[in-house]
Amino acid sequence: MSTILTVTLNPTVDAAFEVDRLISEGKNRARRCSVRGGGGGINVARCVGRLGGSAVALHTSGREVGRRLDRLLDEEGLDHRRIEIGSDTRDAFVVAETFSGHSYHIVPAGPELTEAETQRCLDAILTAAQHCSYLVISGSVPPGLRDDFCAEVARRIQSRRTRIVLDIAGMQLRNILRENVFLIRFDRREAAELIGRPIDGFAAARAANDHLLDLGAADHAITTVGALGAVYSNREAHHQISAPPPPLPPRSDACAGDSLIGALTYRLAIGDPCLRACEYGVAAAAATVLLPGTEIFTRAAVDTLVTEVHTRTIERSQAARAQS
Repeated sequence: MSTILTVTLNPTVDAAFEVDRLISEGKNRARRCSVRGGGGGINVARCVGRLGGSAVALHTSGREVGRRLDRLLDEEGLDHRRIEIGSDTRDAFVVAETFSGHSYHIVPAGPELTEAETQRCLDAILTAAQHCSYLVISGSVPPGLRDDFCAEVARRIQSRRTRIVLDIAGMQLRNILRENVFLIRFDRREAAELIGRPIDGFAAARAANDHLLDLGAADHAITTVGALGAVYSNREAHHQISAPPPPLPPRSDACAGDSLIGALTYRLAIGDPCLRACEYGVAAAAATVLLPGTEIFTRAAVDTLVTEVHTRTIERSQAARAQS
């Protein structure tokens, strides 16, 4: 299997709690469910491992919380490499309310990196990527990170055989649109801001993917549409991937996007075509939202749900004629 490197520039130590019902007065007595290292790329690496693959998680780590993060990842057996920074890694927490079935993910901004730390991150990514077939950059970035950081990574890696998979937001995403990478995943919020309309169905998701592909920013694009599923698009066609009907009410979407990217990249690394990998990713996301807090799918659940994923293919030229 091809080697996968994930990058988490702004990781977390995620503590998950459960309460019967949140109240605004007095104390909310909680049951602690789990404490684990988190952040986009770390979660993606965890998903790859859950499916039987292997990934190296490259991440920043600072001070006391950073040491706790390293210890948690070591205890989990996750293959990871730390990039030392001078400020504390951030803490985050998830509160699951059993009465409503809703979860609330509280995430602070995180530490600000110095110029020297930013350069250290860039050097570490470029060095590690030399030995990998897939580079996944996922999750938020630290405040103050220069807006073209991810774009610079893409420029510096273009001449190599490493395929870049991105799940990023804000100015990092907007600057990457001037480059070309293998695959970009849009969530509904980022896609809506880019095309100036809500992503309320498959048609709007197709428009978001068209925007990416027409710019030449990516060879493959996938935009998620909540419980409906996602649209995966390449140069030739749009593929509307309908998510399986959930056997249980959803509980938390905290790691749904990371589950999609982790499962998708794993399937690409073992040789699946991109459409099949995206279908498997949609099933993984569907399996994850059934679980509380930052829990991720089981492989058995994904293998069951993927049989209920349905795809409709529309030629991009046909879709363009229908809109005109």
